Amino acid sequence: MSVRYLAPGIILDDIVFPDGRTRMGTLGGGGAQATWGMALAAESGDQVGMLAGVGRDFPFEALAPLAAMGIDLTGVHVTDLPTPRAWQILEADGRRTHVWRVDQSTSDHQTHPDAATILRFYPAVQVLHWGIHPEAPYLAPCQALREQGVLVSLEPFKAPEQPPAEEEVALILAASDIYSPNWPEAIALFGTDHRRTLLERARALGGHILALRLGAAGAEVWDLHTGEGVAVPPAPSGPVVDPVGAGDAFCGAFAVTWHRTADLAEAVVSAAVAASYMLEQVGLPPSRPPLADQQARNRAVRAGLQRLTLSQLA
Repeated sequence: MSVRYLAPGIILDDIVFPDGRTRMGTLGGGGAQATWGMALAAESGDQVGMLAGVGRDFPFEALAPLAAMGIDLTGVHVTDLPTPRAWQILEADGRRTHVWRVDQSTSDHQTHPDAATILRFYPAVQVLHWGIHPEAPYLAPCQALREQGVLVSLEPFKAPEQPPAEEEVALILAASDIYSPNWPEAIALFGTDHRRTLLERARALGGHILALRLGAAGAEVWDLHTGEGVAVPPAPSGPVVDPVGAGDAFCGAFAVTWHRTADLAEAVVSAAVAASYMLEQVGLPPSRPPLADQQARNRAVRAGLQRLTLSQLA
């Protein structure tokens, strides 16, 4: 079975919670959570793959939750470099600080495959989701694959320290079919917290689909070409144990569902449901959630769905 959906990148997260508790060696890096969301949203017969370089120090048993979702792990390959590793320091107000424990150039080599490597492992890929550094995005493989018809979804892993030039933002948007920042990241990228101004700026700079992740307020996604959007509340979930990775799961599920349906509402409902499961434990859910529970969460999100138009916004 050919892999159609793909997200690269594994980092081992050493998590520090606001109360001082720690959880070391958690499977992270965005790719793992994104592929989990992809697998939850994929239809039967649509294969999801994981691509990452890891070191000989990597605990392969950590991949068990991905294997339980039926994700193809052929692309998780051992190199002579160490496994990327970072502190994830969480604050009570939702802020997160990422601090590399392995040299960033080493980590970039492991987590940033070029287009040729991606196609060597997964030549039939149709959807790629990638987390990028907002100030030094690695866009070459995204541009190359998009030119070959691959749907590309990009997500910043933090807000830029300084507002980027418009030309830099335009390059990111040109390399992606879907761009999905959270609200603080969107403000930093587009230079405004006024929603209509932000959306108009994103459209003027060449954006296509903008998926805004709003945390406890849910999500708002826009087709910038038509000026139509959809807002949804968060999906119901158990107590929030660990927020790390919920945005990646959202992005993975959104990209897959958008590729299948070209329906903003279907895509954002699917994304909200996937994100809700990532909140309920540290790291990945150990197994696929029961279908009845997925359907219940889907109905709850759909009940709060709102259709929007850019012209309605003040």
